Amino acid sequence: MTTKRHDETLRSPLTPHGDAQPRMPPSAWARWRLPVALIALTLLPMTGGVIRLSQLTGGTEITPANARFIASPAPAVLHIVCATVYCLLGALQFAPAFRRRRPDWHRAAGRVLIPLGLIAALSGLWMTVFYPNAPGDGALLVGIRLVVGVGMALSLVLGFTAIRRRDIASHRAWMIRGYAIGQGAGTQVLTGLVYALFGGVPGEVTRAVFLMGGAWAINLVVAEWFIRKRSGP
Repeated sequence: MTTKRHDETLRSPLTPHGDAQPRMPPSAWARWRLPVALIALTLLPMTGGVIRLSQLTGGTEITPANARFIASPAPAVLHIVCATVYCLLGALQFAPAFRRRRPDWHRAAGRVLIPLGLIAALSGLWMTVFYPNAPGDGALLVGIRLVVGVGMALSLVLGFTAIRRRDIASHRAWMIRGYAIGQGAGTQVLTGLVYALFGGVPGEVTRAVFLMGGAWAINLVVAEWFIRKRSGP
């Protein structure tokens, strides 16, 4: 017993008298900074989504950039609404203290998030396959969108099957990967802004590989780091 207490004292901060100090609980900002950052990241493409929805419902001039959406608005509306709610609601799943206090809410939100994420992924795939390419988009970007769309849908399905067999670690990992892909639009706004400031107007390959695909890659690298950090000793 004495040895255990001595070891704990060595690992803990000490007072001037040599006694172990109690560990301070994290501040409210420390608990909520990640969800707040993810919500802020969601707001960037959400602004464009709101503008797009207003164009589809308010009767706007048809241009080469919006003609495909106006001709078939349902997939675009589903994608914008489901992806936005998915990213906003999913951000709250990254608040561990909130999840622990409200486990029922976490489970209920999960039942909503998986269908929302699947609709967002599948509607994105539908638009990629059946919509004409936008000006500046090419086969390379189409291929990248197909890969990440399938990857997001597969991540959510694997996350669902993992929780059904009570594999919490795998469930968490796959849901984080799916969420990282779903947040791609927010990171793409940032990569696009950085390139616009320092690189000018991107070409087709640059836009596909570095601005669009690079944003998804950044999110997935961060997601893998976060998964390993959470599962480490």
